[in-house]
Amino acid sequence: MTSHRPALAVLVKGWPRLSETFIAQELVALEEAGQPFEIWSLRHPTDTKTHPLHDRLQAPVHYLPEYLHDAPARVARARETARTLPGYATAYAVWRADLRRDPSHNRIRRFGQACVLACELPAEVRGLYAHFLHTPSSVARYAAIMRGLPWSFAAHAKDIWTSPEWELREKLKTETHGAAFGATCTGFGAKHLQDLSDGTPVDLIYHGLDLSRFPAPPQRIPRTPDAPFHMMSVGRLVEKKGFDRLIAALALLPADLDWHWTHIGGGGLRDLLQGMAEDAGVADRITWRGACDQPEVIAAMRAADLFVLPSRVAADGDRDGLPNVLMEAASQGLAILSTPVSAIPEFIESGTHGLLSDDAPAALADAMLRFAHAPEEATRMADAALARLRAEFTMPPGIAQLNTRLSAMLGTAE
Repeated sequence: MTSHRPALAVLVKGWPRLSETFIAQELVALEEAGQPFEIWSLRHPTDTKTHPLHDRLQAPVHYLPEYLHDAPARVARARETARTLPGYATAYAVWRADLRRDPSHNRIRRFGQACVLACELPAEVRGLYAHFLHTPSSVARYAAIMRGLPWSFAAHAKDIWTSPEWELREKLKTETHGAAFGATCTGFGAKHLQDLSDGTPVDLIYHGLDLSRFPAPPQRIPRTPDAPFHMMSVGRLVEKKGFDRLIAALALLPADLDWHWTHIGGGGLRDLLQGMAEDAGVADRITWRGACDQPEVIAAMRAADLFVLPSRVAADGDRDGLPNVLMEAASQGLAILSTPVSAIPEFIESGTHGLLSDDAPAALADAMLRFAHAPEEATRMADAALARLRAEFTMPPGIAQLNTRLSAMLGTAE
């Protein structure tokens, strides 16, 4: 009987995740382009909602033990079986070298998960593809060495900018069992990884947007400068999103401006930020909606006048890449205010497709007022962002490039 198990295993941090729509979008598109795979997730889902996009994926999903002590028998069996694999001794030596430089519980957990993955992967698997260059790629790399398989990665933002350089170099060097190829979603990140690489090709592949998943932008009725001004943001409540500075900026807006700000997203700083809003006297003009699915996000974008994302570089170096929410806002004809961090200027040219402000509260407040007082200029920039999205940031070209790379790695290229 002929097996129909896919040749590709995709490793992710968690599945499904509301905050990682860009991964779901890519995997659905790869599947629809004829690249079958199975998903292996390091963590179980924690979100109570899913996007409709998740329901479109047909791939089976397997969960590795999130913590080794949660499945001691499974892990013990895997360690025993892994020792019989041809590449185990090499993988163990590579892991021990990594452990000396990173003597952490997380590093130990990665190797245990890799043993489970290597032992439970179907025999038909001919390659691994990991989303994120830090933990998922470590697990993929150790497991691939054990099984004698090629592996590859997609890098995004935090994994590039908070990983130690030694580890990035190891994963980008063919002589140290580095990746067969890598992909990343910004020119800014691609250049950084290409500069560190010693043998691993790194492609710039924008996530782009599958516009077939989005309604056409609404027919927006131009607001008058004295009409209510509705702003919104979508993003996790973490330092790199800059919402603390946005709240400080909102407190600087003049009393005669009738404004309201809606935030969508979860995150650990919610209590702190809500307290800041109370202290600043603006809490009654803010709605905290928490995590929402994509139809809810799009509905909010269609009802708003301005999308604000004041991204900045966090203290640990973490930063955004090119957030998909900016493209989603553009798809709905929504004017955009952001900051010139990382790859955001690769999509938004300030003054043409939106405004990129310094993240100082006074500068953000000035930019918001500019949009509020000049609705015709806001419309012009929103139209330009939509045109650029349609011309340069759709998804099919990137999916075709990634599919070609994966097929070549698996030995199935025609």
